[in-house]
Amino acid sequence: MKETKIFSKNSTFQKFEVLRTNRNKRYKYNEFLVEGVRSLNEAVKNNWKIKSFLYDKGNLSDWAKDMINKVNTDLNFCLTPDLMKELSKKEDTSELMAIIEMREDKLDNVMLSENPFIVLFDRPSNKGNLGTMIRSCDALGADMLIITGHAVDLYDTDVVVSAMGSFFNLPVIRISDNKVLFEYIDKMKKRYTNFITIGTTAHNENPIYSVNLTSPLMLMMGNETMGLNKAFKEYCDLLCTIPMSEKSYATSFNVSCAASILMYEITRQRGIN
Repeated sequence: MKETKIFSKNSTFQKFEVLRTNRNKRYKYNEFLVEGVRSLNEAVKNNWKIKSFLYDKGNLSDWAKDMINKVNTDLNFCLTPDLMKELSKKEDTSELMAIIEMREDKLDNVMLSENPFIVLFDRPSNKGNLGTMIRSCDALGADMLIITGHAVDLYDTDVVVSAMGSFFNLPVIRISDNKVLFEYIDKMKKRYTNFITIGTTAHNENPIYSVNLTSPLMLMMGNETMGLNKAFKEYCDLLCTIPMSEKSYATSFNVSCAASILMYEITRQRGIN
């Protein structure tokens, strides 16, 4: 195991900082910075490429030592306690951080179940909502989450943290070209003759409980402010809504909350425990 010691805010340390804070630099290096026991455990479990560990050698638990010893990395970095504290976003400084390689965005790389359940999130603009969406998709059995359009950065630290370990367990694919998405949907409809695309809307459409959700499907969730874009709505087989109390002042749900309700109905109808 190769190890380099960092005693100051040199160019290497500055790279660690930009991996945390700068979206463009993350994509330049094709890497992102991660901390947290749950996230690191899931990253290793799901075979993400760990390029480097960062740590203060004098402050390592048995778990951290075991992680460093068993994971094959390119180069590890031993930092001073002050540098670790400055880099960590946690109130109690993380004992171990990792630089992890991003994964390729390719729809065909995702292994689907026999009865696919795919979720799409159109142009997410809030980091917390995206992280929560990832966590809910993982918890409720989605095969993958697709992110479309100009969106918050999937690899932003706040997204990874809010998704918790689910970030590394659920395939998430970013699609910038709608043509690629529509071609994929057409391919799915040829592969599964009963495949349907379901769009969501706050307007009075088909109540979600009245829709048959047991067949292969893609559930499309709209942007937090603008909803689902027109092109996606027109590509949907049907639009559905979550019925709300007539007494309610609220006219819509938070998108991640709505997604959890809709996904629960899908799993309920399918009898998934």
